[in-house]
Amino acid sequence: MSNEPPRKPALSVVASHDAPKKPLTPAAQRALAEAEERRRRAAEEAMPRPKELQGPKGPEPTRYGDWENKGIISDF
Repeated sequence: MSNEPPRKPALSVVASHDAPKKPLTPAAQRALAEAEERRRRAAEEAMPRPKELQGPKGPEPTRYGDWENKGIISDF
C-alpha cells in the first residue's frame, strides 16, 4: 500500500467509427448480403423445438454416455 495515485493508461483507444468510410466493392456487398442471409437462416433454425413427450427427466442421458435398453442401464 503506497500513497502514490493510481496510474492512468498511456494509450488512448481510437473508435473505429471515427475513421472515414470507404465505399464497398460489389464483391464485398455480395459477401455481406450472403452473410446476412446465413445469419437469418441460422436464427430461424435455432427456434426452440417442441418438448419431448414421455422423455427422460433431467439432462439428456446419451450426452453423458448412459444408455438404457429394456430397463437396464449401461454406462460406458
